[in-house]
Amino acid sequence: MLISELILRTFTQNIFIAMGCSEYHADLAADVLIKSDLRGIDSHGVARLSGYVRLWEKGRINTKPNIQIIHETATTATVDGDAGLGLIVAPVAMDIAIKKASEYGSGWVSVRNSNHFGIAGYHALMAVKRHMIGFAMTNASPLVAPTFSNERLLGTNPMCYAFPAGQYPPVVIDMATSAAANGKLEIAQRSGKQVPEGWIQDGQGNYTTDPHALKSGGSLLPLGSDREHGSHKGFGLSATVDILSGVLSGANYGPWVPPFVSFLEPPANPPGLGLGHFLGAMRVDGFRPIEEFTADMDNWISRFKSATTNDPTQKVIIPGEPELEAERDRMANGIPLVDSVYQELNELAVKFGVTKL
Repeated sequence: MLISELILRTFTQNIFIAMGCSEYHADLAADVLIKSDLRGIDSHGVARLSGYVRLWEKGRINTKPNIQIIHETATTATVDGDAGLGLIVAPVAMDIAIKKASEYGSGWVSVRNSNHFGIAGYHALMAVKRHMIGFAMTNASPLVAPTFSNERLLGTNPMCYAFPAGQYPPVVIDMATSAAANGKLEIAQRSGKQVPEGWIQDGQGNYTTDPHALKSGGSLLPLGSDREHGSHKGFGLSATVDILSGVLSGANYGPWVPPFVSFLEPPANPPGLGLGHFLGAMRVDGFRPIEEFTADMDNWISRFKSATTNDPTQKVIIPGEPELEAERDRMANGIPLVDSVYQELNELAVKFGVTKL
């Protein structure tokens, strides 16, 4: 089923307003979710809306947060999100990073006491719009076991790096540090499909293709899946995200990160506040003229796009290209929703008394 971007955006805004968000915050939160759907990242778009509602109903999301800087230098800051929607807290924090970068060349902001912030690419691209390099990362629900373990200690912990170009679109490297994002399991669950081997292990550490395995004690695997295929590198990347997002900011980290998934409850005696993000912006002209950099970025992109491939029917895909193609298509033709998500959204409409899709 295809729904127009405008209809889906208005619907999402109305749900957030019904939850108690201001109109400005509702517009911002909806923009993050709709951008995810437009870019083809269905796992982090409106399919997540019921999850935010569930956390709000449990008192874990504050829809009227007092987001404030609690520690600051010229180029750095720590922001307390006051348990607000990460969809709102992270853009506010990134705006602080961009303002610092505008004045001093770079800006770095750690965030505590926040919630799930949607796709990392949304926040990193805020810097690109200002001709800066953007960074965004967050820790997440503890669903991933470190290499050699079957204990869930880390999140999918995504990271994004976004680089402006000239004639070409920006290069956007937006990825989970696990073998797969949990949202992809949710998509498989809704579609009644199995997942590839190497994404999940059961409670005993055996590979499984059952997308429901996490609910029975299983865990996601780090990027690389096992030691022989480099899972220690995925573990290291995930640890980096967790330390910068959680330990540095005073948020929770590791197994204490408050979960977004419904089958986990927040652990007792958390060491920090909420979950954490880490965002950054760097002015390109702090290193060289922006025109020179973007010309070389275009040359870099052009050379990689022209690379010889093993299969002549294939081509090298520049990071961010598939998402841009999806956005163009979906803006023109609508955003696809699977039946289960469509039904779930209309149930929210009934709950909050807003117009159905």
